[in-house]
Amino acid sequence: MTDDRNRDELHFLPLGGSGEIGMNLNLFGFGPKDRQDWIMVDCGVSFADIYYPGIDLLMPEINFIEERRDRLLGMVITHAHEDHVGAVVHLWPYLKCPIYATPFTAILLRAKLEEQGLIDQVDLRVIPLGGQFSLGPFDVEYVSLTHSILEPNALRIKTPLGTLFHTGDWKLDPDPLIGEAVDSVMMGAIGDEGVLALVCDSTNVFNVKPTGSEKAVRDSLIQLLSDKEGKIFCTTFASNVVRVETLARVAEASGRHLCLVGQSLKRNVAAARAAGYLKDFPPVIDEDEAGHLPANKVLFVCTGCQGEARAAMMRIAQDNNRNISISRGDTVVFSSKIIPGNEMTLGRLHNHLVEKGADVITEKDAFVHVSGHPGQKELIQMYNWMKPDILVPVHGELRHMTHQAELGRNHGIEKVIVPRNGHRIRLAPEGPELIDEVEHGYLALDGQFLVSAEDEAITSRRRIMYNGGLVVTLVLKPDFDLACPPEITLMGIVDDDERGITPYITKHILDRYDRLPNRVLRDDNSLKEEVRIVARRSCKAFGNRETGPVTIVNILRPNG
Repeated sequence: MTDDRNRDELHFLPLGGSGEIGMNLNLFGFGPKDRQDWIMVDCGVSFADIYYPGIDLLMPEINFIEERRDRLLGMVITHAHEDHVGAVVHLWPYLKCPIYATPFTAILLRAKLEEQGLIDQVDLRVIPLGGQFSLGPFDVEYVSLTHSILEPNALRIKTPLGTLFHTGDWKLDPDPLIGEAVDSVMMGAIGDEGVLALVCDSTNVFNVKPTGSEKAVRDSLIQLLSDKEGKIFCTTFASNVVRVETLARVAEASGRHLCLVGQSLKRNVAAARAAGYLKDFPPVIDEDEAGHLPANKVLFVCTGCQGEARAAMMRIAQDNNRNISISRGDTVVFSSKIIPGNEMTLGRLHNHLVEKGADVITEKDAFVHVSGHPGQKELIQMYNWMKPDILVPVHGELRHMTHQAELGRNHGIEKVIVPRNGHRIRLAPEGPELIDEVEHGYLALDGQFLVSAEDEAITSRRRIMYNGGLVVTLVLKPDFDLACPPEITLMGIVDDDERGITPYITKHILDRYDRLPNRVLRDDNSLKEEVRIVARRSCKAFGNRETGPVTIVNILRPNG
């Protein structure tokens, strides 16, 4: 009888990106279940929303693989978008494994590592486009696709139990402006050799039509902006070097000088040049020079297409750039998609720009953006090429992944499994099957500290944000009488000037204090809890609110 404990198995385990768009981190394991070798594909971040006040970045919790880091053979990066590479500098110190990337991604990653003081510690291995390498039982091959960044790669991963095709982020651009179109002959050949499982991007699964070409966007922008009279501002994702190059051609076509505003834009352009791209990129003028040119002679490309507070577009809109300003008759183009969750921020920014007299153009107003992810027709083409035994939708919310699962079934893929973060799935033998759910969650970058996204500090901020804060300070004499009235500090709590919330809370505290026994008065913890409860309840009652504020009580007992 076969001992399953010693049977080799092929597993897939997402820790991020399956259930949300962003923070992609996927694990593939091979070997007996309790002693598998692992590789990690991508290690990304997501931008925090209002639910995490004061937090800029979220990333996957990695306890599962950190505990097995002696069996983590390497981290393989598909491309340089932040949701695939942004967590590397924060999580690598807990893993200390080799990192594999193609040249453009490696240049950007090296800069991040240098900034964090890690470059001399990390074994960063640069793999050429189309390159192959082996990590234990995994034979990995980079397969060039098209996307909204340079050098987007799928991975063909061969194992003794079958071949995996992990798409990364992709689309089928029939006319890419930088790089080559997808090699359909090669893709068909990969499928003909056999694909056990297709792990596939779900982001644009609701789009019935193909995504479209960057060249069409370039033609549209040139036509749209050629007759504008004032200054032109275009904001896009800094990583979308192809779009930046498109905007440079728009500047040329309209007789304008090009000015890049934002350090991340300049970094990405420099990285592209260092990797051998953008050889014919036009000269760029600095902000000081641009600020002295006639309005119809300059085109600004800016960071901040999502309304980020510290990015160039927001700073210019708020008159916080000493060289550049926006005035009546200028045009501002948001050449990007609105990421879910940023609608309100961008809406306020758009309205602020309109108030200044600018003409604001978004993807809803004109053809100024094309996505980097596959629509249904492209997904079906991928299914036809790969002919997988198993479809594993990833890179999406549950609704995206479920819809792709339905699409795959409708096009002949019988075995489909929709993962969630933490799902450990056996792909072979006898797969797919969910066999376990491992520890998972989110980490939050709070300044220089990496903490659980449910850390008490963050949950307290959230509660204060919605309910306000209340601090009560009591000074006690040795005989337990109060040395002075309670000191009440309100944070984010609406007061009533006529009645006054502070006297109201003070009265209830004193009424309760007078009835407390000495055993409570001599014990700080017991006294704090008694006062906290009455202060919180009285504040809640005064405002007729359903919830009370976060309440803290300080006890001072001066000697003598």
